[in-house]
Formats: sequence, structure tokens, C-alpha cells
Amino acid sequence: MSGRGDAGHPLRLGAAVRADAGDPGALTRLAAVAEAGGLDVLAVDGGAGGGEGLDAWTALGWVAGVTQRITLVAEGLGVAAPPAVLARAVASLDLLTGGRTELALTRAADGGAGGATDALAEAVAVVRGMWTPGRSPLVAAGPAHPVPGAARGPAPAHDVPVWVVGADDDAVDLAARTADGWWLDLRATGDALADVGRRQERLDAAAARHGRAPGELRRVLTLAGAAGAPTVEEVVRLVVDDGVDTVLLATDDAAALHRWATETAPAVRSAVAATRAARGTPPATTRSARVRSARRAGIAYDTVPAGIETVEPGDTRYPSMRSNYLRSGRPGLVLLPRDTAQVAAALTWARTQPVPLAVRSGGHGISGRSTNDGGIVLDLRRLDGIEVLDAATRRVRIGAGARWGAVAEALQPHGWALTSGDYGGVGVGGLATAGGLGFLAREHGLTIDHVRAAEVVLADGSVVRADAEHHPELFWGLRGAGGNLGIVTSFEFEVDEVGDVGFAQLSFAVDDVAGYLHDFGALVEAAPRDVTPFLIVGAPRDGQVVAHVLAVVDSDVPETIVERLQPFAMLAPLVQQAVHVLPYTGVVRRTADVHAGHGEPVSRSSLVDHVTPALAEDLERLVRSGAVHFFQIRSAGGAVNDVPADATAYAHRSAGFSLVAMGAERDRVDRLWDALGHHWTGLYGSFDSDPRPERVEDAFPPATLARLLALKERYDPDDVFRQNLPVTSTLRREPRADRPLLTP
Repeated sequence: MSGRGDAGHPLRLGAAVRADAGDPGALTRLAAVAEAGGLDVLAVDGGAGGGEGLDAWTALGWVAGVTQRITLVAEGLGVAAPPAVLARAVASLDLLTGGRTELALTRAADGGAGGATDALAEAVAVVRGMWTPGRSPLVAAGPAHPVPGAARGPAPAHDVPVWVVGADDDAVDLAARTADGWWLDLRATGDALADVGRRQERLDAAAARHGRAPGELRRVLTLAGAAGAPTVEEVVRLVVDDGVDTVLLATDDAAALHRWATETAPAVRSAVAATRAARGTPPATTRSARVRSARRAGIAYDTVPAGIETVEPGDTRYPSMRSNYLRSGRPGLVLLPRDTAQVAAALTWARTQPVPLAVRSGGHGISGRSTNDGGIVLDLRRLDGIEVLDAATRRVRIGAGARWGAVAEALQPHGWALTSGDYGGVGVGGLATAGGLGFLAREHGLTIDHVRAAEVVLADGSVVRADAEHHPELFWGLRGAGGNLGIVTSFEFEVDEVGDVGFAQLSFAVDDVAGYLHDFGALVEAAPRDVTPFLIVGAPRDGQVVAHVLAVVDSDVPETIVERLQPFAMLAPLVQQAVHVLPYTGVVRRTADVHAGHGEPVSRSSLVDHVTPALAEDLERLVRSGAVHFFQIRSAGGAVNDVPADATAYAHRSAGFSLVAMGAERDRVDRLWDALGHHWTGLYGSFDSDPRPERVEDAFPPATLARLLALKERYDPDDVFRQNLPVTSTLRREPRADRPLLTP
């Protein structure tokens, strides 16, 4: 043995099995034995049987469907098909299996070794490029694998390791230069176990030539099992002396595989753990040098609590997680806890890091506060469960990381719905702590009006239930200012009975914009509560303004739908119309968004009681200025106004409308919007990107703000949650002349 040393990588034990066309069912039986026996990895080889072997990749897909836990890899795939196609196949299987796929590549059998090695290096680069999300297509010059311009994606569920298989110098050099690790198959080399250390030394030397630490390369070894499984002592020496971290037994004998999994493997794990403890072997870093080189200053990456999934700037998945729906972000680390306990652990750890902290549920947040630059993002997407607690009272528990399209789908079979904005890709947590002004609002109120309880991780890492009886003041604050007070991991909602609805999309050519806006507002206020219209106006084109009305009528009766919509259809010349009767799931659809916003678009928000003639005239000037490319009026009123102003932290209950304007030039948009401030009665914080502290006073009236400051002093005295329209910003500025400075 070489004594090259143990790099401390996690030990993995597994099996290499053959996909035999003569007995296809054997593959399923062997996979079941491997998984039930607790093995970590199953490698499927379709080539060992020559013409009798099944296609390894097809066989691997079949095995994926009959297993739940074990990591899967097709052993020694040659890149015959275009590597961009292979990349999509691997990423797809990884997504379908929840991150259980790895990729082991070997050189093509034809051609010289050098040329084949270069071709394989190209293939590895193409595969990784396809897995890196981005708007620009992937272009590779070739010559072996040219890619003229392929749409990237999908990104796999995890950073799929790429292994290079082969024992000669070219294969070893390629593994050391570009792969995550090296795969040595003793069946192919005929080596004895005593030769493994010498082989590993060659890899170490190659890694050093390419400026890589030998310890960062993983080592996979396939042992021939025909002459019987190796002893426990032999396998332990391979790990602790020769640095192999993944050992696979090649066998098609179910009984031998069972003995390996249930007798040898547990003994090996125990002996390796004991040896490492006695030697003081430190655990290896789980990140490659490529990933570590992209780390941001100020974050102790290697101290993240064990078990919490992370995404770093150098990871393949980072481009799909760095930004939100509208704007770009460059966080130093994304944490992906899978339950409330992990959220608490992640938060406790994040508090020790001297960088910004953002909390994200779905990533749609228009304000941009769910990402940052150089900080930590605590992403709740794994907490996406939806559970009916009591059908009689329509009580439902929903995870903060669920998205509203999925919620609509889960509720629809029961004949239920929950007002939830206008887009299915929005996350539950952000909306249900801020307000929730959706297409059912005028009849059923805000989303927060349906919250009956919440599970909350507080700033100190403790977990509490907040409802009318437990922490009632916290429960009050969570509904409208929750981002300031804690991390809600799940909500209990009382949902509404909602069947099919009428959904209208009406487009108008508008000349008198002020008159149109005023008349629209008047019609909304006079309309029955079962109709909730939203109005969108884009920038004028050649002087022409086009307005779009999206409206939901909570009825499946065509005559009622037409009666509700007819007054709106008469507002201006119709240029396009579509009206459908469909389930609420057809309005708020499930999406599979990968948020990849760019730049820093400006979004400004306000609440108003009425669309007065004076406001309408000012809004026409705003629309025609060209400074905004998107202007929206959302209808409130009705059930939203029924709730007393002091019942929740969302206090602007007299407002009949929410207004939003978006543009690209902050100074210009802010100047125009601020000039309209005398019209506003409040602000909806989730839609406003203005960082100035006076926005907090617009969002929360004095009495509400005073209660929130008292809650901050009690539940978050260190102001951990200060990125979401922070109420404490009022303590760090001079008071406005018309509003005294409040203190807790």
C-alpha cells in the first residue's frame, strides 16, 4: 500500500451491476437488494455483456423509477451522442430523482488516445455549460463536439459530479485537469488491490501539475466480485491508506450483493470511522477548488450546520438562484433548509456572519428584498407542503415555500380557493405576511385575512405558534409586517368555497386616459363584490395608449359574468377580448419559473381610496411621460375594507385601489411618483423598491408603527430582519415635519 493518506471524503459503498438483455428483471431485483441493504451508490453497466447488454442510460432510468434513495450512475458512458443532449438527459433524470444522479464518462473506443481524450474534455465542458442557466445560448467551437448555439438547461437538482473513467496516463491527466474525480475499474485493468495505491499516486501527481490539491479529487474504485467479495480489512485499507472514498462491488449475484450490503459494508463503515477518529483525520471539504475560488468575503462557508443544503456562487445551480423575478442579485450563499428545525439552525448560523440576510419564499418579490449582494439568502422553497387539516372548517396548512399555482391545484378538487395575487409563481410566505391583493379580494378579502395561525422561527432561533391565543400581538404583526418579525415556515388558512369563475381579458385603445382611469375606478366602486378587475397600462406607442383589463367574476353563470363585465367593456373601443369560464387554477396557474432577473428596475407603489379626477389627470401625465413601461391599478375595497384598520398590521383598510408603476430610471420615476404623493393614503411595501426610510411611514400609520416597534423590541431587538421594509429605519432618520418620530 502506498500510504498516500486519507483525504477525509465521506465514505460511500455501493454496487456495480450489469444490465443484461437476457434477464432484464435481474436489474430491478439487484437494485432492490442494494437499496434495501443501505448501500449508497448503484452503478449500471450496459456494456459488460457486449451485444447482450441493455443500454445503460435507458436501464438507469428504469432503476430510478423503482428506487427512492440510492445514488445512480451509468458506469463509463461514452459520448457518442452530442454532449448537449446527454447533459439534458442527465439533468432531467437528476430532477426527476431529486438529485440522485451522477455522470461517469469514458473516451470513445475509436480514434487515438490523445484525440479521444481531447474530445472527452470538450464533452465535459459542454455538459457543464448546458447545466449553467443563462439567457445566452451555449456556443462551443469544437472540433469534436461543436455547439453552434444551444439553449441552456435544465439545471440539475444538485451539482452533478462528473467522473472520468480510465486507467492510462491520458485518462488520469484528464480527470485531474477537469473532472470532479477519477473512476478506476479493476475489472478492466486486472490490477490487484495492492496496485491501487500506485495508481492513486499517479493521480496525485497529475493533480499537482494542474494546480489542484489531490485531496479535492474524489476516487471511485470498482472491485471485481467474481472471486468473492474483499474482506473488511482490505476495503478499510483502500480507504484510510490509499484514499479511495467510493468502493463498488461488481456482482450479479443477489446473495453476494446482500452479504456485501448487510455484513461487509456496515463493518467497513464502523472500522473507517474508528480509524479516522484515532488518526484525527479531518473531514474533506465538500467543495471543489473551482467552487471555493468563487466564494465571497465575510462568510465562513465551511461552518454551515451539517445537513443544510447550500448553493454557492461557483455552483452550477447558482445562476438560477441568485436573482429574483425582476432584478439581479449576487448573494454569497443560498441556504435551502428542508424543515422548520433546519430553518432555525440556518438562521442561528447566519446571525454569526457579518453580511446581509434575506429571506425568500418564492423569489417573485417585486421589491427585490429577497436577494442581496454578498450576503446570505435563506430560501424556503423546500418547505412547500400543502395539507388539509379539517375539511369541515376548510382549515389548510401550507408551507411558506409553496407557490400559489400549486396551492390552487391542491385546493381545486375540494371546490376551494384562496385569494393569492394574480400569478401562480409567487411564493406563499412573502404574500401571506405582507397582504395579498388578488383576483378574489373584493369578495373574500386579503390573503392575510384568511390566516388563522402561523409557525414562526424567531430571531433567537426559537420556534413558536402564533394565533389568536398564542402570541396574539405577534400574530397581529405577522399579518402585514411579518418580514420584520420572524420567518414564518407554515401557515394555517381558512380557505373559501370557490367553484369555476369567469375570467376576462379585455384590451382597449384609449385616447382620453384620464377619463378612462376615472371611469374605471368609479365602475369598480359601484360593482358587486363578486367582480375584481385589475387594469394594466403600458407605455404609449406612437402616441396610442392601450389599456388591458383582467377581471375575475366569482360565478360560473354566463349571464352573471356578462352582466358584471358589460360596463367595463363599454369604457373605450375594444381591440381584443376573451372571456372564459374556468377553474381558479386556470387564472392562477402552476409555473416552473427559474427567476433570472437582470438589472435594477424601479417599482413604486401606493394605495388610494378613490381614483379622483385630479389623480386620473396626474396619472395620464405619468403614463404619457415615457418614464414608466408598466402601470397597474389593482382593485381592493369590498371585503378588504370590512376588516377594522387595527385588526392587522395592514392598516390601510379604507383604500379602494393599489397602484404600481415600473420604470428603468430611478431618479426620473421617483421624481414623478413623489410629485403625486398628495394623492396617496398609504403604500403596499411588497411592490415598492424605494429604499428611503420614509416609505415605512407611508406603509404603516403612526399607531400601527408604534405597535410594530414595540414588537421589534420584544421579538427582534437586534434587528435581524431588517431587509423587508424595516420599521426600525424610522429610528435612524430625522422625523418628518408632519409626523413625529416614534420610539418603542
